[in-house]
This record gives sequence, structure tokens and C-alpha cells, in this order.
Amino acid sequence: MNEGILMISAVIVICILLNRVLERVPVPSLLIFLLLGILFGEDGILKISFNDYASVNLISSTCLIFIMFYGGFGTNLKAARPVVVRATVLSTLGVLGTAGAVGLFVRAAFGLPWAESMLIGSVLSSTDAASVFNILRSRRLALKDHADSLLELEAGSNDPASYMLTNVFIGILAGRQTPLFQVLLAQILFGVAGGLLIGRMSDWLLRHDLFDSQQSRTIFLFGVMLFSYALPAILGGNGYLSVYLCGIFLGNTELSHKKYFVHFIEVLTGVAQVIIFFLLGLLVTPSQLPAVLLPALGIMAFLTLAARPLVCALLLLPFRVSMRQIGLVSFAGLRGAASIVFAISAVLSGVQTRYDIFNLVFCVVLLSISIQGALLPWAAKQLAMIDRQADVGRTFTDYQEEGEIGFFKIHLQQGHRWCGRSLSELPLSEELLVALIVRDGENLVPNGATVLRQGDLLVMVAPSFEGESGLKMHELGVDATSRLANQPISKFAAKRQLVVLIRRGAQTIIPTGKTVVRPGDTLITIASEPSRTEQE
Repeated sequence: MNEGILMISAVIVICILLNRVLERVPVPSLLIFLLLGILFGEDGILKISFNDYASVNLISSTCLIFIMFYGGFGTNLKAARPVVVRATVLSTLGVLGTAGAVGLFVRAAFGLPWAESMLIGSVLSSTDAASVFNILRSRRLALKDHADSLLELEAGSNDPASYMLTNVFIGILAGRQTPLFQVLLAQILFGVAGGLLIGRMSDWLLRHDLFDSQQSRTIFLFGVMLFSYALPAILGGNGYLSVYLCGIFLGNTELSHKKYFVHFIEVLTGVAQVIIFFLLGLLVTPSQLPAVLLPALGIMAFLTLAARPLVCALLLLPFRVSMRQIGLVSFAGLRGAASIVFAISAVLSGVQTRYDIFNLVFCVVLLSISIQGALLPWAAKQLAMIDRQADVGRTFTDYQEEGEIGFFKIHLQQGHRWCGRSLSELPLSEELLVALIVRDGENLVPNGATVLRQGDLLVMVAPSFEGESGLKMHELGVDATSRLANQPISKFAAKRQLVVLIRRGAQTIIPTGKTVVRPGDTLITIASEPSRTEQE
């Protein structure tokens, strides 16, 4: 156990430290995590023998819960509204069509039994949310005609359909006699009802003052993610569908302090992606892959060049979608971790297949991420689908524009030069707005003719400082032992660091070089990073 924790923690640290380097590599960073797992594995440098499918299935399935919830929570329904119907069609009928087409190809090309062929098609039928999100965000690919929203919504919502089909054909191969219609109906009904009801209940609880801190609210949300999967799954529903819908519901409600939830879920999902791809790479034995390489190449080529484009064209043409968009959506159908996890479920079920389904699917996913993932930005450019004027972040509910507003207050003491003047007479910038005046315990919404009085508390609004490129804002506390205490700012001011504000008790001081820093002060500084010329 200790060795496992050490290994995973080392991989996470290495990946974070290499993050800036990975951004320049023309392949999805998730592929690097997969290759690191292979490097640590049985045929790699460290020769770690690892074949615990059950543990990897448990850990990976749990990681998928967080990834699915994030896919829902981060979907901006307002931005995605024009493509909701198309995305829903792709994530349901598209999955069925892709599974059927691949199943037919496997049957015809390799002579496998129907049920086994359809199992392979089902496992590979969904577009991977983690891979698509990773590429769109890391490459800042904002696409025309809402294509980015379409891909994000489809990728985030089609795993449940693929999971249902996989379970159906596992059951057929295992000889189970469960009625197919009843199984699918229960999966959909309990999945949909569970996700929406749990999301609604969680929203109600979060809106009422039932938590003593933001930390408690965040821990509650963590529990909701797991609960929204587990309860419907126990009742026979589709847990992944439930957790995705719960994420959509909560992500598109007006929750207070939502940015804390966003940051928490982003970190949690990032760690989950690293773990899942690393463990899948560690589990595979590369020396066994040549046995399935040719079938994997054939399936990947058919899936990319025939099945996916044909299905996308048949389903999207009725919506009068341009061929350029259909081409890009087709090419962006990356396979990923979910397919491998579903393949592990098939292995653990004990069903017999001619090809090792885990190795086969792993090989297809590896080819898909490395080839399609690396070429997706190029394909978007060739199809003239990149929108240079937009930001892909706007398709996510956690997006904050650079001009996000900030609030601050000014209390008009006796003798303040604004007292007795109307708002229209104040020399204020157009970007600065007096939004509210608190006067004698009453809240007043002002206009230009409102005259300010002594004792007024002004609530003002202005664009927040969001940390422009090369600038960082810091808070620095000063105590009696600090070298800054009792020193004028001019003594320690650096070329690239500026003290812009001093908080001293209830006072806010705009300092000069002669201002003396006192113990107990909090300094607000802005530091600029050295330019490339200065670094050289």
C-alpha cells in the first residue's frame, strides 16, 4: 500500500511540475499520464508487475464519477442551448449507431460471434469527455457554430449509453436471461430520476443556512457526487447518467460562493484523470499488445474514417449543420479512459472473447488519443472552424470574464469632500459605479441627482483586478520581527514589486515612498515577472 501511494504521488508531482512543458507538446497531456503508467509497468523501467483488474476497476470507476459530475457541472446550458437537441441525439442514437457499425465491421472483418462483436462496438461507442475537455481547454479551441458546446455536451453525456450497452452484451455473453427492455428502462428511469431529484434536494440544502463553513459545503458536495451515483446504481439505474444530470442541475443553479465549488471540482477531477490514466497504463503489458495491434488498427481506422463520420452525418444533416462542422465533430470523436474501464468490466465478468478485450480496447484508445488528439487542432484549422474572437471558457459555467466586477465600500466621514455633492458631480470614471447607498439603516438605489450626505456608506462597483499577464498580487503580513517593520517603503521597494495598499486596522492607506510600515500592517503588493530579455 505504501509503495502504491508513493508511486501515485510521485506521478502527480512529476506531471504538475511538467505541466508547462506538456502544454507545448502537440499531444493531449492525458496521453503522457498513460505513457508514464506504461513506463512504470511490467515492461517499463521500474518493472512493476501489476494485474489487479478488480482494484483498478474500483478506483477508475470512482474517478469516472468525478469526471462525469464535472462534465455536467461545467456545462453552461445557456451557451449550449442551441445544440442541446443535437448533442442529445449524438449521445443516444449516435452511441447506438456507432456501436452497431463497429460491431458489424468486427463481425465481417474478423469473423467474431455477433454478441462478442457488439460488445467491442459497445465498449468503444462513446466519445471520451476527459480527452475532449483536455484538448479544447489546453489548446484554447473556441469553435464556430457552437461546435465546442456540442462536443462538450455530447462527450459529457454519452458514457451512460455506452455503459448500458456494454452491460447488455456482457449479460448476453454470460448467458443471463434478464429481460432486455426492463433492464434498459430501469437504467434510464432510475438514472434520470435519481440525478434530478438528488440535484434538486442538494440545491435546496445548499441554499439554506445549514452549514457552518464553506469547507462543510464543499465536503457536502463531495458526498453528493458519490451519493448521486451509488443510490440509483443500487436501485438498478444508471449511476453515471444520474451523476451527470445531478452535475448539470447544480452547475446551472445560482449557488453562493460557487467559485469555491468550481476550484474544488477542478482539482478533484484533475487528480482523478491523472490517477485513472496512470493506473490503466500501469495495468497494461505492452509486450502483449502486438497480438491485437492489427485488429486495433483496423477498428480505429474504420471508427474514425467511416463509422463516426457516417453516424454524425446521418444524425446532424437533418439539423442543417454544415459539412465543415460535421467533419470536425466526426474527427473529434476520441476514445478514452471510459472505454478501457468498460473493457475491464467485461474482463471481470468472466466472459470469454477471442481477443483480449482489455488489450484490444487499450490499443484502440492509445491510437485514438495519440493520432486524433494530436491532429484535432490541425483539423479544426483546416476546416476553418476555429473562432478567433471567442473564448472556449464561455461554454463552461465556471468561466469568469476578465471584466468580472468587484465590490468595495467608502464611508463618508465628517468633512469628506464628496458630502453635499450629487453623484453626477463626482469625478468618477465610467467604469466606476455607485450601486448602493446605506443611509440611516436604509438601502437606497441612487441616480445621478442623489446628493451624498455625511455618514453615508457607498457600495461601489468596478472591474476586478484579475491578474494581467506577468502580474501577480500578494498579501503580506508584517509583525514586530519582520525586517519591514518600522521601515519606510522606499527602503525595500523593488524594481518589479509595488506596494499599492496598506491595511492598518480599520484603515486603508494608499502609500507613498515615505510611508512607514508598522507591525500589524497588511501590505498588498503587485509584482511583475521579469521579461524574457531580462531573464537572458
